[in-house]
Amino acid sequence: MNREAQLEAIFGAFRGTEGPLLPILHEVQHTFGCVDPAAEATIAHELNLSRAEVHGVVSFYHDFSATSDPRPCIELCRAEACQARGVEALVPAAEQAAGTRVKLKTVYCLGLCSVGPAARVGERVHARLDSAALIKLVHSV
Repeated sequence: MNREAQLEAIFGAFRGTEGPLLPILHEVQHTFGCVDPAAEATIAHELNLSRAEVHGVVSFYHDFSATSDPRPCIELCRAEACQARGVEALVPAAEQAAGTRVKLKTVYCLGLCSVGPAARVGERVHARLDSAALIKLVHSV
């Protein structure tokens, strides 16, 4: 299935739903690995929005990227609660273990404030991380 057909299938899945922009963006990100400017333009046209409106949403949320990155990604929470539980001390070892093979992405709050430091890989969250557990997670992706 070509790109236009995939986009049309995504639009069809959300046609008639209220507030379809975010679900469409998530599906485009999942399907293509990014929401590039061409996809933004197509989405804007389909939803009768301006490109600026779509781009504003894409650039605001950390879930969306303009370019595809084939590396596995670990989202590491560096919000205040995880900072209070020692996440910053884990970062240097995690960066060294990740090298250029794994993307470490800073996010702010995974909703696991009482059991941080926390990280997410895909839909799976990991809590109560220490240096050894985070390095093991980096090596496992």
